Amino acid sequence: MNKNIKKSLLLASSLLLLLGCSTDEKQTVTTMKQLVWQDEFNVDGAPDSELWTYDIGTGNNGWGNNELQYYTSRPENIVVENGMLKITAKRELYLGSGYTSARIHSKGKFEKKFGRFEARIKLPWGKGIWPAFWMLGSNIDEVSWPQCGEIDIMEYLGNRPTSVFGTVHGPGYSGGASISKTYTLPNNRFDNDFHVFGIEWGENYINYYVDDVLYNQITPDDVPGEWVFNDSFYMILNMAVGANLPGSPNIDTVFPQEMLVDYVRVYQ
Repeated sequence: MNKNIKKSLLLASSLLLLLGCSTDEKQTVTTMKQLVWQDEFNVDGAPDSELWTYDIGTGNNGWGNNELQYYTSRPENIVVENGMLKITAKRELYLGSGYTSARIHSKGKFEKKFGRFEARIKLPWGKGIWPAFWMLGSNIDEVSWPQCGEIDIMEYLGNRPTSVFGTVHGPGYSGGASISKTYTLPNNRFDNDFHVFGIEWGENYINYYVDDVLYNQITPDDVPGEWVFNDSFYMILNMAVGANLPGSPNIDTVFPQEMLVDYVRVYQ
């Protein structure tokens, strides 16, 4: 082949590759720009009751995961102050549990099909600590879990401070069979500073990102069962203690533990 032709083909291929990368990165975060819902946590006190509802207690079998905490609505466990939501896990005897923490959700107050859902969060550190920003299908009361679907935007195990993971659960791919991928923060830890965790979700795809970096896309081709993510979902913020996945806290786990949320925003 003529050298000039070979050089032209190589340049064209390189240009296409660069353009492809640029398009992919732009799609990850910036395709949905219209802000349709937000909580900036600017008013001190309890979380806004028009936006959030508390989950209280130990749930069914430790919220289905053998979790050790009792969720409360006490300001000792959940409060808005200094421009952020603070969820605090404490080691204490409380109504039969050895730990307390908090969990809030937007069910019945804000539910949405598709969009860009993100939160800016500073995570804690310590074995047995399990914070999450996630979503459940709005039809959970009618069809139960996992048929309703679950989108875990961010889950984090406190003894692995450099990594978070994003996951989907559905019929035929729940629990240990869920579809998941880990993102590892380069040269840093998630307990050192705030980071943005989000998804951009449309018909038949969910893109996962951390700080504007796309690290995964899940589509119907990636799941072995029914795709149940084309209906409305609601958001959840919580910090669990113990459970099947993180294991129990150990002697090195310091309490109290804090999960700080600067904002939650939804775009379309």
